[in-house]
Amino acid sequence: MNGIGVLLIGGGVLGVVVWLLHKIGRALATILEVLAAAALVFIALWWLLKSLLWLGKQVVTRWRTSLTVVAFMAWWQYLGWLSLAIVTGSVVAVLASWRLIDVVSYDHHCGRFLRSWWMRWAVYARKLPAWLHACGLSIRDETLPVEVTVNLVGRRRLLSRKAASASRAVQVPKVLKVRSGPSWDEVRVQLVPGQKPEDFGEAARALAVARKVKRCQVRELEPNVVSIDFQRRDLLKSAVTSLPVPDLVAPDGLGVDLRHVWSGTTEYGSDWRVPLVGSGAHCLTAGATGSGKNSVMWCPLVSAAPAIRSGVVRVSGIDPKGMELAYGRGIFARYAVTGKQALELLDGLLEEMEARKHEFAGRVRMIPISIEHPLEVLEFDEIGALTKYADRKTRDAIVEKVALLTTQGRASGITVRGYVQEPTKDTVPVRELFPRRVCLRVTSKTHVGMVLGDGAYERGAWANRIGDSEAGVGYVWGEGVREPLRVRAGWVADEEIKALETYVTNCGTHVVGLSDGSGLDRPSTRCSDGLAPMTAWRWPDHEQPAPPELPSQDQISP
Repeated sequence: MNGIGVLLIGGGVLGVVVWLLHKIGRALATILEVLAAAALVFIALWWLLKSLLWLGKQVVTRWRTSLTVVAFMAWWQYLGWLSLAIVTGSVVAVLASWRLIDVVSYDHHCGRFLRSWWMRWAVYARKLPAWLHACGLSIRDETLPVEVTVNLVGRRRLLSRKAASASRAVQVPKVLKVRSGPSWDEVRVQLVPGQKPEDFGEAARALAVARKVKRCQVRELEPNVVSIDFQRRDLLKSAVTSLPVPDLVAPDGLGVDLRHVWSGTTEYGSDWRVPLVGSGAHCLTAGATGSGKNSVMWCPLVSAAPAIRSGVVRVSGIDPKGMELAYGRGIFARYAVTGKQALELLDGLLEEMEARKHEFAGRVRMIPISIEHPLEVLEFDEIGALTKYADRKTRDAIVEKVALLTTQGRASGITVRGYVQEPTKDTVPVRELFPRRVCLRVTSKTHVGMVLGDGAYERGAWANRIGDSEAGVGYVWGEGVREPLRVRAGWVADEEIKALETYVTNCGTHVVGLSDGSGLDRPSTRCSDGLAPMTAWRWPDHEQPAPPELPSQDQISP
């Protein structure tokens, strides 16, 4: 009986325990269901909030695309697809007609924005991350688990490959903005921690291959933002024609801005303008034979013809070959061929500089350009012929005088523009004194760095790859230009040089060479309008005639 009672009591207790556990289990299940539902609702709300924040961010940062999508959806919903198709087709037809009629106006007001939007979403946002990763421009998280085995000999470090592949997180630079021009795409990306702009500059060639274009250039915009520029097509493939001489006189009388003289076209389709006065006016142009140095020389002179004719600009020329500048001899107030003549010409400029310093010292920091104190522009062709291959005494004297003019002439209104084939330090000892330098086609990769400075080739200044048929194409790197800029100087035909000479000498019938005993000539002309020619200025006797009786040139901006 006792055993039966114990069994009964134990069974009852067990039943109570099971009943309690059942009740507790049901309560726990209910609680877990509630918690699961709450967790599900929380996760749903979290993802909904996150999606709303993402959509809000997209609407703010990409408002044009967002508004376009919303407008299309609303139109489709309320007005139907047929009206949407008709309006869309009409807009496309109008844009296509606009492009056919005036492609410049179309691209300026509409085309570039549509092209930038399409390039961002169809090309760069989708493909650029893979290109950057393939070119080694991504950052991996290298924090890996390590196993260390200790034995009597030493320690051995083992890496878990499975854990390594799972823990490596790849960070790729983010695309911030895309601007698409007629020939270039500018893709701005934000660097990730651990990267520097130089990494992208070194990978420029690999990026060009990945994009399947000829050129890629990297520009630093901010410490953590760079612009990767891809050249889709070459706008400098065809020759650029200089401004025609008859069209140089502006009908509104605004004259010539000597700080922005038209010289050609840039690779971005904009005008290339160079300063003849002020900061960056001293310019050294280097290039092999036939590279187009004469275009860089003559095109700014053609563009500044009204200022030269009026006497606001006075041009001097040193022409060791005695051929290039001699073709337009009439525009040069001073002209030299031999080393002795070059020294006398440089002495004349130095005397002018000292006289101006004595007159304006303490009054102004920059001498105002006027007919009484014209801008003196020295065109020094083949400068290496006299700074390296002349006799030692003449060579040292010319180098010293050119150094004085390039270091002190800017404030005095004197500009030196030199041209050389071999841009080595031995050939041009004063090359560092030229703040603006142009590198045309050269024969060696090392010449690029000699002209434009260290790192220019790595940043995209591939002057040694310029073709023989691309005369006038080169790279600029100087004051105001942080990255190498590809340009093409305007080509000046022989007829244009003669037209320039005739125009500058006040429409004279011809130029008569008058010997002054030094082997140098001065031009003399008779003008149908009765105006005295600006170039009637005797040298080296320094017999300055009275200023020409011309109308006021105050509207010519220096």
